[in-house]
Amino acid sequence: MEMIWEGIQAAIHLLLTGDPEVLEITLLTLKISTTGTLISLLIGIPLGTLLALKPFPGRRFILSIVNTGMGLPPVVVGLWVSIFLWRSGPFGFLNIIYTPTAIIIAQAIIASPIIAALTCAALQQTDPKLRLQIRALGATRLQYIWLLLSEIRFALLAAIIAGFGAIVSEIGASMAVGGNIKGQTRVLTTATVLEVSKGNFDIAIALSIILCLLAYGATLCLTLLQQKQQGGS
Repeated sequence: MEMIWEGIQAAIHLLLTGDPEVLEITLLTLKISTTGTLISLLIGIPLGTLLALKPFPGRRFILSIVNTGMGLPPVVVGLWVSIFLWRSGPFGFLNIIYTPTAIIIAQAIIASPIIAALTCAALQQTDPKLRLQIRALGATRLQYIWLLLSEIRFALLAAIIAGFGAIVSEIGASMAVGGNIKGQTRVLTTATVLEVSKGNFDIAIALSIILCLLAYGATLCLTLLQQKQQGGS
């Protein structure tokens, strides 16, 4: 209990004093996770929409791959991304291994299947009569898709929450492709592991509390937006 209390005290001290290094790590974590989530939305929503609305050969197989990707271990993603971005890898010429960009790529790969699968599931559960009604009104293909996505907007917000939660809390991929470099790629999860390895459990607990507060704050904003829209519908 003493160790936990010391960690809580350290967290309060770091938050109140605005420790520059902790602030830098927190802002970098937020920047990387937000960017990774946005990219995963650009990939996951169109992919989920395609799988839900467009029958084509192999669709069920691809959907099974996407569903499997929801439980894809981050360390596996980190391994393969690092292989492709390594100096001798296919994209080594980009020189982005051990950079925030590499972490964003890995995190986008982690979150995209989650958002795609949840989008697909939500669209498949829409009322068939609604689809017929939209088509009967003469909506174009884009209008048809937009109206359906508007219908499942609450589920989409839930997908965003799930995707953001998955990447802000992961460590395997960030460590593999980012390297936990101070001032460059060190985020809250990798910094916490580093402090644990050094035996600084009070600082590790403090960082974990800050990470939880960050995740809760972002999730709270999305939840309030979701509930606000629901109340206004």
